[in-house]
Amino acid sequence: MRTDYTDTLTLTDLTLWKRLAQKRIPLAFDLELTARCNNDCRHCSVNLPADDAQAQQRELDFDEISALVDQAVSLGSLWCLLTGGEPLVRPDFPELYLCLRRKGLLVTVFTNACLVTEAHAKLLRDYPPRDVEVTVYGANQQTYERVTRRPGSYAAFRRGLALLEQAGVRVRLKAMALAANLHDLPAIARFCREHTRDYFHFDPQLNLRCDHDSRRNRDIRAERLSPEQIVAVEQADAAQAHALKKACEKLKTPAADRDNRLFRCGAGRNSFNIGYDGMFRLCGALNAASCRYDLRAGSLADAWLHFAPRILDMQSQAPDFLAKCRACPLADLCFWCPAHAELETGKLDGWCEYFCRVAHARFEAAQKKIP
Repeated sequence: MRTDYTDTLTLTDLTLWKRLAQKRIPLAFDLELTARCNNDCRHCSVNLPADDAQAQQRELDFDEISALVDQAVSLGSLWCLLTGGEPLVRPDFPELYLCLRRKGLLVTVFTNACLVTEAHAKLLRDYPPRDVEVTVYGANQQTYERVTRRPGSYAAFRRGLALLEQAGVRVRLKAMALAANLHDLPAIARFCREHTRDYFHFDPQLNLRCDHDSRRNRDIRAERLSPEQIVAVEQADAAQAHALKKACEKLKTPAADRDNRLFRCGAGRNSFNIGYDGMFRLCGALNAASCRYDLRAGSLADAWLHFAPRILDMQSQAPDFLAKCRACPLADLCFWCPAHAELETGKLDGWCEYFCRVAHARFEAAQKKIP
């Protein structure tokens, strides 16, 4: 999951950000420190075992990361999201974090908080990040560990979160809406709102595996909510129901003369992703071989200035894409994008029935709320 890099900027900062964004400057980037994780969450599209030696060998080392960050800053980057896997699995996390902060970057950290120690909390207190985002998988041990499949992970999460709170670190909480925790979502929402002052959201979108692991993909599909369940959860949350209503009010049929480009999101326009293995991608979900650039064999400048524009210019003539996704007025309510399409169908322009059903269910539910 990505963070929204603009959601708490001041009006002046946001105006400047938007002006810079018009120039296709890579203002923000995601840096995956590892694909390894201490948990084994049922729904995760990335995680590999924490002791996976082969995955560890593929990880960028400190010097490689420092050099790539220098290149990002030289291109104009201001913001970095540290993610994984679980970033704190890496013993050199403190050194990597300080490296980014000393290069002048705003830093956000995604973590499950289970590995947070007093030393981590002190580091983040003394050198504050923009924020730390923590996912809450359940409001009690039974639900939490049904998702993580790690005995003791709930106690570790509560301990880590308490250390961050006691240190005064700005923490934002979020949740995934899964079959395994659907019954517990109201309690999860209460817990999150009790522990965070200004922010909470849940996400029902579960991406399939980046490594196309068929066994793990079965787990992910089993955790997906039905379109009707997604709508019920969203309509029960006043903020999300309001946002959906506003989105529906702005829907319009795409112009008949619109080109057939695949990529219409913000990925690759003012942000990019650096994978744990040194692969440049427009976003973390985009894993098609044709859309990856090996930074160990090239440069970030070449990837951003020459490779990314070629990806952004990709078009499709596939009948299903032209008749369905390209022409659909509900695109803003849909999970579809080229990255997600490739994970689902093996094709960047593939159509996914589940995504389509979710979009139509959202629209029908919102219409009932609109006078």
